Amino acid sequence: MDISVVIVNYNVPYFLEQCILSVKAASFNLTVEIIVVDNHSTDESCKIISKKFPEIQLIQNKKNVGFSKANNQGVRIAKGEYVLILNPDTVLAEDTLDKIFTFAKTKNNLGALGVKLIDGSGKFLSESKRGIPVPQVAFNKLFAISSKRTGKYYASHLSENENGVVDVLVGAFMFLKRSIYNEVKGFDEDYFMYGEDIDLSYKILKKGYQNYYFSDTTVIHYKGESTLKDLKYLRYFHKAMKIFYQKHFKLNKVYDFFMSFGIEFWFLIKWFKFSFVASKTIPFLSILFFGKNKKISNHFKNKQIVVSTELLNHFDAIKTQIKNKNVDMLVFDNDISSNKQIIKHFEKFKNENVSFKIHPKNTNFLIGSTSSISRGEVDLL
Repeated sequence: MDISVVIVNYNVPYFLEQCILSVKAASFNLTVEIIVVDNHSTDESCKIISKKFPEIQLIQNKKNVGFSKANNQGVRIAKGEYVLILNPDTVLAEDTLDKIFTFAKTKNNLGALGVKLIDGSGKFLSESKRGIPVPQVAFNKLFAISSKRTGKYYASHLSENENGVVDVLVGAFMFLKRSIYNEVKGFDEDYFMYGEDIDLSYKILKKGYQNYYFSDTTVIHYKGESTLKDLKYLRYFHKAMKIFYQKHFKLNKVYDFFMSFGIEFWFLIKWFKFSFVASKTIPFLSILFFGKNKKISNHFKNKQIVVSTELLNHFDAIKTQIKNKNVDMLVFDNDISSNKQIIKHFEKFKNENVSFKIHPKNTNFLIGSTSSISRGEVDLL
């Protein structure tokens, strides 16, 4: 077995289904197993998996045990040479697994591998590559203090389109040998959620391995779908950061106070921003649809809609349509467009003030997200 893909799910059935379909589409040249660990979802997640993907190994927890413990459960039954820790709100290109598997084989001292992540609006996610948040770096980041060390928080020594060694990767997509995962004893289960990816990355470095950022494939991470950012999760984040510093750094009481205050203050600001964006309803008036599915066309029957398959790979022509027709949404049918093509369009038109929605192959829904801090939207057809 080449790769075991471990996905922890909690109440995001449609995002999970799209994620699984993208993994299966990327698995043709490799032997890949998918393991879903469900953290006691209260929706139809488990029924959908059992009905539509009976070949998937499904672990159904009787309570939400958290991200760290659930991933460790999945890896314990994995058989792959490599494991891919993957969030359910992600979409892989068809060649993602081939590329990371081939790249990993060229590195003798590879620890963990991360890739270029974009959100549902096509924007690059800076957390794709990070430095170790040592106290000084984290302090400067939290309090917006300009410093030569501040750039180390997001590993700015590499551009988003450049491969290279980094310290910390994000838990939404972490690829590593199963033997290394077991060597460092996996995710630390003291973390319920948040911080566990920093901790794992750091443990791997301490064992003498190198972590890599790999930009030659792009993955959509809708972000925020599997963990709604509210006050409950603020507490998890705050606790996770305290655990990390207590485990790996010795701080004096004054410094610890300012760090604790900074973490909570910074994330509270993000929560207010999230609440504001999430409450907005954006009316879509003109839609450019790449596909032939009449159910999708009928879904937008009250909107101005342009149906085109010929324009799909003609970016200049699409840009002209966006301007001439005042297009504010691009809709892609996965029966016509590959995930790789769709991801390329997300990146190409991220600055054109358009939103994106995808109709995953063989499903009855459209899915998309307007930003990395707002909840995504699912339209049933």
